[in-house]
Amino acid sequence: MLKPRLKVKAIIFDLDGTLVDSRGAYLEAAETAFASTGQRQVDASIATEIPRRLEQDLPIDDLITGVDVKKFKEIYLRAYYQATVEKTRPFPNIADTLGKLSSTAKLAVTTRRNVSETEVKRELAKLGLGKHIQKIVTSQDTLKPKPSPEALIKCAKHLGVRIRDCAVVGDSVVDIRAGKNAGAHTVAVLSGIFCREELEREKPDLILQNVNKLPEFVE
Repeated sequence: MLKPRLKVKAIIFDLDGTLVDSRGAYLEAAETAFASTGQRQVDASIATEIPRRLEQDLPIDDLITGVDVKKFKEIYLRAYYQATVEKTRPFPNIADTLGKLSSTAKLAVTTRRNVSETEVKRELAKLGLGKHIQKIVTSQDTLKPKPSPEALIKCAKHLGVRIRDCAVVGDSVVDIRAGKNAGAHTVAVLSGIFCREELEREKPDLILQNVNKLPEFVE
């Protein structure tokens, strides 16, 4: 079955799991948070399940029984934001792919991270990914995070394009829901912590292995 080609004027990317590999940061944050409870070893599946739950605003009580959930989350998120400075890595060839895509579309990034635009801009520059990104919107810039379409609409407005002429690219079900809520084209990538079956249920326009496949499908 042929995959559709998308006619777009702008592409709005999620950050973690889409442009950068954040698994190292997830693990370090989990280890730090569990260490605060006296637990020294963390199962890798738990380390990825926590951000999956938090991304969807789902409870994590069953993953951390017997501790103060609110305090655990505060420690986890603080450790995660600190870990992204050293632990995130760009996926292979992402810089080249962004260069290709920027020749035909304006590029932006949104993230649910509760950090400033300046911090994300600094991270992208350090990773060699900032050159082609024209706008960054974080949770600090919105009243409601994804799956609210607010961040996407802000990006489109800044870029001077209609949201229906944008493609939203992300690795999570929340990214696809946000894109659909905004009225944009949606592209799911399998490079993050959500599986194909979960993403298929959201019915994105495209499901790709990673962002490097995207130039083949946009025009």
